[in-house]
Amino acid sequence: MSGTISWLKPEREVVKPARFGSDHPMRTVTEQIGSGGGWSPERASFVAGVFDQLSVDWHADHSGDLRLAPLEDALDRGDVGRGRWVEIGCGTGAATERIATRGPVAAALDLSPRMLALADSSVAPFVRADASALPLATGSVDVMVLVNMFMFAAEYDRALAPGGRFVWISTMGDETPIYLPPQEVVEFLPGHWTAIGSYAGTGFWLVVRRS
Repeated sequence: MSGTISWLKPEREVVKPARFGSDHPMRTVTEQIGSGGGWSPERASFVAGVFDQLSVDWHADHSGDLRLAPLEDALDRGDVGRGRWVEIGCGTGAATERIATRGPVAAALDLSPRMLALADSSVAPFVRADASALPLATGSVDVMVLVNMFMFAAEYDRALAPGGRFVWISTMGDETPIYLPPQEVVEFLPGHWTAIGSYAGTGFWLVVRRS
């Protein structure tokens, strides 16, 4: 498992986000999952409950232009390609709405039922799913978008088409509660990968593909 990243010069405003820090409780969970462990039905239930509680204010807090600037920049400059687009960890659909302006989203998946209940069903098919066992056929996704999401690397690799693109967004950079350093993102994925990335707004983006 290895990967290289080529960083593009920022073309959008870059802003230091408000501090959460490495002591946020989701950091440990994120690292454990990225390393291939730490997930269980009990933890899935706990995480779903946490995001159910956050759901009411989520859309307003996560739909601003600065927060979604990394996603917009990735879609503009990341050579994401065409085909079947799927978002993993869509929440209330704030990012889904931006993605759908570029083309149809085949499915937007999330673990939290209360988050999904607040999503606009006219934007995309919103489906409750556990990302550790995606309801997606092997090799069926051409563009997989993840915004502030856990890294279930083997499952993402399974569902991604051979020539597909893996779009990883951290909306608040290293202050994002669910966060992995960019190099770990490409190294956790099975096999050999190359990525391009840049900083925009309050965060950064990567578009990753198999070498």
